[in-house]
Amino acid sequence: MPRDYYEVLGVDRAASGAEIKKAFRVLARELHPDVNDHDPEAEEKFKEAAEAYEVLTDAERRRTYDTFGHEGLRTGGWSPRSAGFGSIEDIFESFFGSGDPFGFGRRGPARGGDVAATVEIELADVVAGVTREVRFDAVTACERCRGNGAEPGTPIRTCPRCGGSGQLQQVTRSAFGQLVRATSCDACAGDGRVAETPCEQCRGSGRQAGTRSWEVEVPAGIEDGQRIRIGGAGHAGDPGGGAGDLYVEVRVTPDERFQRDGQDLVSVVDLSATAAMLGTALDVETLDGVREIEVPAGTQGGSAQALSGLGLPRLGGSARGDQRVLFNVIVPGSLSEEQRELAHRLDETITDENLRPARGEGFFSRMRRAFG
Repeated sequence: MPRDYYEVLGVDRAASGAEIKKAFRVLARELHPDVNDHDPEAEEKFKEAAEAYEVLTDAERRRTYDTFGHEGLRTGGWSPRSAGFGSIEDIFESFFGSGDPFGFGRRGPARGGDVAATVEIELADVVAGVTREVRFDAVTACERCRGNGAEPGTPIRTCPRCGGSGQLQQVTRSAFGQLVRATSCDACAGDGRVAETPCEQCRGSGRQAGTRSWEVEVPAGIEDGQRIRIGGAGHAGDPGGGAGDLYVEVRVTPDERFQRDGQDLVSVVDLSATAAMLGTALDVETLDGVREIEVPAGTQGGSAQALSGLGLPRLGGSARGDQRVLFNVIVPGSLSEEQRELAHRLDETITDENLRPARGEGFFSRMRRAFG
């Protein structure tokens, strides 16, 4: 369960807007990525504080939260602003604007951006998982200079603009007092070094646009629309900076034979009225090949039979769900005179006892049960 927003910021429930703002700034400084690079939970803690600040500084959202709690906010369709950002640096910028209000600045060269790609797989691939090659456009390290931006065989010097620190500082005054904003040096892109002779191929950037390919392991049990993150497979960063990540969205191609219901598969087979009355054997398609099933006499339309272990596994698990075979009983039409006469003779022999199974459970009840 999420923590109480007032507890997160360490303020009283009657705290004023100014008190809430002050508490948030104190927490933001304590949880700054340059201060807490050793704490793997710092990012989640800041997201929690940012969410609390976003709610408690909005009068309408604060009233909703005070009355109905977290559930009231979610029911109303609200989601925290921080949920849409990929890194803590992005969240800081969204709340404090460009630059760094605490004067820490980003250390070193900038990291590369993330890349999105899509891969399509068949429903049968979900059973055991599959490996697919993904091709995508991305900025990569220059092959000629190997990413350092210098013409091969030429030296790399200390940046004269920032003196090798990789940062430029600017002091400004604001409502919060004197602020020191530290930004990456525009001459060396935060690396602290510059090439004496820029690479002819990439013009000193150390990067070039191109097409990459990656072997993506799609795990068993994956759902349509889920994404796989591959660290370091995205755009190359500034010289010395890390690469971004690759996010692969998995699209599971629909199989007209089955309807997916979580771990279960649902298939429909047609059954004549006479076969439903007398019982029969049927061949049913599954992801593991054709299986024969016994249809008991008196089978009703909309009823189902489960084939254990012929569904799909759960993501990260091995046990498979079931395949539920739904029976669609077809009443024949365009009867010949002989067939009509036989049907009349049969109808004259039907009693309430024969109809009792059908009255025990309605058609729509059987349909709801079949689809879980």
